Amino acid sequence: MKTGFRTLFLFAVISALMFAGCQKEGPPGPQGLDGQNATVYYSQWFSPTAWSGGSGDWYFAASAPDLTQEIVENGVVLAYIWLADDVYEGTSLRPLPAYAVGANWSYLIHEYGSIEFTSDMFARPLTTGNKFRFVAIPGTIPALKSGTPGYRSEQELQRMSYKEVCRLYNIPE
Repeated sequence: MKTGFRTLFLFAVISALMFAGCQKEGPPGPQGLDGQNATVYYSQWFSPTAWSGGSGDWYFAASAPDLTQEIVENGVVLAYIWLADDVYEGTSLRPLPAYAVGANWSYLIHEYGSIEFTSDMFARPLTTGNKFRFVAIPGTIPALKSGTPGYRSEQELQRMSYKEVCRLYNIPE
């Protein structure tokens, strides 16, 4: 009976997370220095429902409950964009910030629990075809602690390709 209740409860929690911002908790990361597993968080790919702002200053915010103060201040947040009709090394996927399709694209954490994506296009960016994703790596992961095996600085992580980051943290592409 307990197993059935736990399964139902787990299903309800996962469904609520998916509907409340399309967030997904990743698989356990590498074992931490204190023997605990650290979790890398990542969003699903999503498109904006609407852009705010005006010519040269477009933005949209997305709910990102995994972007806590602890992760933002002590970890690393990486973001990626997939633009319709963009060609970049054989793929349309780019790490942010980036220049593509005649505009600068970037992101910022304007408040904990939210991420804002920006573009300086003159015309309103597409809401369909363009997709965004972020990866949040807590500072408790040994790979972010200098002096530990496999250490990677924030700059090294930003220079890694999307596929390399996914492979390193076991994130489904």
